[in-house]
Amino acid sequence: MHKHKNPYRSIEAEVLEVIPETPSIKTIRFSPKEEISFVTGQFVEITIPGVGEAPFTPSSRPAVKEMMEVTVMKVGKVTDKIHELKKGDIIGVRGPFGKGYPLDEFKGKEILVVGGGCGFAPLRSLMYSLFDRSDEFKKLFFRGGCRTPKELVYRDETGQWGKRKDLNIKLTVDKGDDKWKGNVGVVTTILNDVKMDYKEGIAVVCGPPIMMKFATKKLLEMGFREENLYLSMEKNMSCGIGKCGHCRIGTYYACKDGPVFKYSQIKGFSNIWD
Repeated sequence: MHKHKNPYRSIEAEVLEVIPETPSIKTIRFSPKEEISFVTGQFVEITIPGVGEAPFTPSSRPAVKEMMEVTVMKVGKVTDKIHELKKGDIIGVRGPFGKGYPLDEFKGKEILVVGGGCGFAPLRSLMYSLFDRSDEFKKLFFRGGCRTPKELVYRDETGQWGKRKDLNIKLTVDKGDDKWKGNVGVVTTILNDVKMDYKEGIAVVCGPPIMMKFATKKLLEMGFREENLYLSMEKNMSCGIGKCGHCRIGTYYACKDGPVFKYSQIKGFSNIWD
């Protein structure tokens, strides 16, 4: 956390680069005027002066302190303006908020990370955190999917990940094209070849609600324990500090008690996939 206690206070940050990822997704790289430390899985609020603010989970490596990145899908008023940002523009950042992934609890275990669509953004940060400590884990698996090859974010980077000796990676698309040589099908179709200790292993899921619902069902069928299944529940977060109530999941607030939850914590609530 930064040293100031006021959670409403925004820190100025300068945009360093705007990187187009897909037709509707851009990564914004910026440098905060004061250092902001975050744990992978936590989120920040990005403010566009005169327009508003929205929550995003940083997609960058937490170990890099001098800059931060957020990967943003164009879906509304604030994200439209974020997509118009240029190098040198000033934005506001407040946070970090919420709870991230408890990496110390993953030590000595095999880890499977499952991502879908825009869920790749928080998982990119998680993967770099895991790579930085990869000798502490038995095995790392990454399984990711999106609708079409055009919508695959970080395509060059995931290509580089495929060369790593400490990672087993496989990607899929719902609908291929002439150039796509990989698997075609929803993300659950590439979970069957994950050879690991399901009972003791850790699984992490992040993506659109429908994808998370079916991936969770599949992982439980495979034998993962409910308490070893981590979900990033970034639903309807707004204020970031548990005041507005938009992000309630049963008795929890996603922004304060999450956004990372164990499935065992939230499985009893009826609205988790809404």
